[in-house]
Amino acid sequence: MNQRTKAYYLLLAIFLLPFAGCKDFLVEEFRDGITTDNFFNNDAEAQLAVNGVYRILYDGSLYNTRGLDNYLLNGADEVGPSRNVNGQIHNYLIDEGVADGYGTWNALYEMARNTALFLSSIEANESISQQVRDQAIGELLFLRALAYFHLTNLWGDVPYFRELLPVEELSTIVRTDKVQIRTDMKNDLERAIELLPAAYGDSDLGRASKWAAAALKAKYHLYDQEWQDALNASTLIIDDSPHRLLDTYAAVFDQSDPANQYNDEYIYVVDFTKDPLFGAGNTQRTDDYNPRIRDEPSNRNDRPDGPGTPQRVDLLSDALAERNEGMTGFGWAIPLPEIADSTNWEEGDLRYTASIVTEYLGFELSFPYYRKNWNLDQANSPRTNHPENYIVFRLADIYLMAAEAENELNGPENAYQYVNAVRERAFDPDKPWSGMSQDEFRRNMYDERKWELAAEGGRRMDLIRWGILLETVKTTVHRPWNNPGANIEPKHVLLPIPLDEIQLNANLLETDPTNNGYR
Repeated sequence: MNQRTKAYYLLLAIFLLPFAGCKDFLVEEFRDGITTDNFFNNDAEAQLAVNGVYRILYDGSLYNTRGLDNYLLNGADEVGPSRNVNGQIHNYLIDEGVADGYGTWNALYEMARNTALFLSSIEANESISQQVRDQAIGELLFLRALAYFHLTNLWGDVPYFRELLPVEELSTIVRTDKVQIRTDMKNDLERAIELLPAAYGDSDLGRASKWAAAALKAKYHLYDQEWQDALNASTLIIDDSPHRLLDTYAAVFDQSDPANQYNDEYIYVVDFTKDPLFGAGNTQRTDDYNPRIRDEPSNRNDRPDGPGTPQRVDLLSDALAERNEGMTGFGWAIPLPEIADSTNWEEGDLRYTASIVTEYLGFELSFPYYRKNWNLDQANSPRTNHPENYIVFRLADIYLMAAEAENELNGPENAYQYVNAVRERAFDPDKPWSGMSQDEFRRNMYDERKWELAAEGGRRMDLIRWGILLETVKTTVHRPWNNPGANIEPKHVLLPIPLDEIQLNANLLETDPTNNGYR
């Protein structure tokens, strides 16, 4: 969120204390401290509550650090570590109590709890002006739908509530069919689209607009293969929103100026900032994509100018320092070998050089990196204190969603316009699609989304919804320290309900004693 919103963090720490409580699922009891009965007395207090839910997105188990990326990107065909780390997740060694997403589960349910509580307290509260009440309700509906989007994608059937239940009910709650949950969320998003503003001023950038709600609704429909609804939600954004495709692909990811990090293609981002005034407002995720100088460059100990002269690593370090840059990252998220190889991309695809970097400042690198996600600037984006936006929805994704939905409904004839709008800036000269069968279009879209959206947090879910995760993982080349293809099983399209939650509430196994196949 922008600076005005971040200024609320100190108050939020006080206000949310009775709501956040411990991290054990949903069983905390709200008996003491500030309550909604005596807090929501004016517009500012309602806005403060909404800001508190946005705050949860900055949790290290969600959009900060690797969080959601563990389960949305790792273990697919785009991203892997530069060394033998994160192996439980990347190599599908997941089990109850082992990389089962416990932190992510808790953060998402913190969102579910707080949105349920705040919606019931704001909905008919006449102490809040109609304009502020409508926007607050719209934002809370969006944020709740985002939480349940991830919960149902990662775990399938999950506990579900629309109002915060008494403690005794929360501690014995069972899983609800995800179809019911997702149907409710789509209906809520339809309402959010009507309530939310189309745009915000500079002081409120980072809030969800009606177009963000439409994008999330389109995602829900696409994942559920509701093609007409997915197309309708996508074309609403394409035809009516102020968002546009930027002229160049590289410009979409330009975060070099911390004061100018938004652009017209962004529909919704999680807005991080350097040196936040209060709380966790910066991100370490960028460090996953930044190189470690201990790994670089290739042949780092060579002395190209002969004995007694500087080593290549010293020459690279000096060259970086002259630009006030440094390779101070973690190297946890680098391109897998196949996507790093330019010969696997279509000839002339400008997205390759904007996405992948294999040499820098004249030095060949030991590993490839995602140029679109790194930032070596040590003044504006230092280690563990990065201000980069996490792109949740952008317009090119919406165009590709419209193309996919149209093809599934009617074949490719009217779908070309959407995919070719994205490809027009990707190639010079242009290489539009034409002359495909419906199945050819469908299969080509598997790769087109990969090239356009590489390392943006959606690839693994795409492979799952297409039904090709297992075959893709088994046929993708990984580095010697990883072998997910040997371990992946059909059950891995979902996570197990976290073991800690089952130990608190055995009823979570009532509708599925196998725990998504992990028992």
